[in-house]
Amino acid sequence: MDLGKKLREALAKLTNRPYVDEDAVRSLIKDLQRVLISSDVNVKMVFQLSKRIEERALKSQKLEALTLREHVMKVVYEELAAMMGESYSPRLDRHKILLCGLFGSGKTTTTAKIANYYKSKGLSVGMVAADVDRPAAQEQLEQLAKQVNANFYTIKGEKSAAKIVKDALSRSKDEVVIVDSAGRSAFDGQMVEELKAIASELGQEETYLVVSADIGQVAGKQAEEFNSAVPLSGVVVTKMDGSGKGGGALSAVASTGAKIAFIGMGEKMNDFEAYDAQRFVGRLLGVPDIKGLMEKVEKISKEQDLEKLATEELTIEAFYEQLKAAKKMGPLGNVFSMLGAADIPKEMVQQSEDKLKKFESMISSMTPAEKKDAKLIRAHPSRMARIAAGSGCTEKDVREFLTQFEKMEKMMHQFQKNRGFRKKVEQMLQGGKIGNMKMG
Repeated sequence: MDLGKKLREALAKLTNRPYVDEDAVRSLIKDLQRVLISSDVNVKMVFQLSKRIEERALKSQKLEALTLREHVMKVVYEELAAMMGESYSPRLDRHKILLCGLFGSGKTTTTAKIANYYKSKGLSVGMVAADVDRPAAQEQLEQLAKQVNANFYTIKGEKSAAKIVKDALSRSKDEVVIVDSAGRSAFDGQMVEELKAIASELGQEETYLVVSADIGQVAGKQAEEFNSAVPLSGVVVTKMDGSGKGGGALSAVASTGAKIAFIGMGEKMNDFEAYDAQRFVGRLLGVPDIKGLMEKVEKISKEQDLEKLATEELTIEAFYEQLKAAKKMGPLGNVFSMLGAADIPKEMVQQSEDKLKKFESMISSMTPAEKKDAKLIRAHPSRMARIAAGSGCTEKDVREFLTQFEKMEKMMHQFQKNRGFRKKVEQMLQGGKIGNMKMG
């Protein structure tokens, strides 16, 4: 079950009412109870949340500028964020990290994602393969280290995880060192002894438990067990993109007093972020995450000179660079979610992504001259046939791409020349003040 979709549907019932009264608020609370319990959130927590929402929505003083409907929405947003735990600010200094968890939680991939996160912050990173139990775990981490351009350390054939860590620390000059430890099918004494030995070599710095979102409220029990063995700095929740039990996992961990440190939102290395409770709940409820979107744009702008691309003449070559930059923002569905449009049909999003992949294939099949001057392709049918064959598309697809490109070229020209038009577009993109929270 999609928790966010069900929450938005419950809130939409309230926003679509001609007026809001006590009965409407209580009806909303019942809908929220059903949604949260079916998403594996602890029943006791759900009823505590319900009581707080009812108390604040009906008895606390609302801000003069808000209607009762807006006041109720604000209360729901704040209480859900409080239930999901505090936001987390990762250390950005020199330190060492130990990752622990059971089999199947995604520790090895998470090691690489955390390394990629710190690399993006300008820090040097070393990854240590200390999983001496799972076959090919060390080889997998080595490949991931190459992928994220991090240093890699292990001792092939060594059965002592603590010795591998000690050796890595003696050789590493990295600012951040991340250790991937062995998992087990269940929490046991052997795992505890191994984790304590590794922690002794590392010194007590940062220890993250990695749990999969699909285990729901069991995540809270795991957090308590591991915290008793090696004090946890935080919990990393993976597979948040495909699990309806993610809300249960987050709330259960938060209820133990452990902090959610990071969440994994997809398979790619960039589908990973430091946990921000308000931002996460905002996405669930359909509140635009303008700040998050701007952070992504700013990061991509540093990697590619987008300002230069925006001011020069639009060619297929320049469009290709913009397309590559847009892909770095992640799946279109995530981008739409940040804009507060999470309920765009998946089929439509998939069609858009498929079309962008086709465009990319066509451009890759073009010569440098064609990328600089699209008119060459229109003028020579043989060029169009070659591009279609080289990209696995039809000539009709190529003509459609050229038509779309010519429309963009025309719009870009109008945008640069017409100040009034440019001002209208800028106003449309800004969409009013960020502080004005609109839901439902």
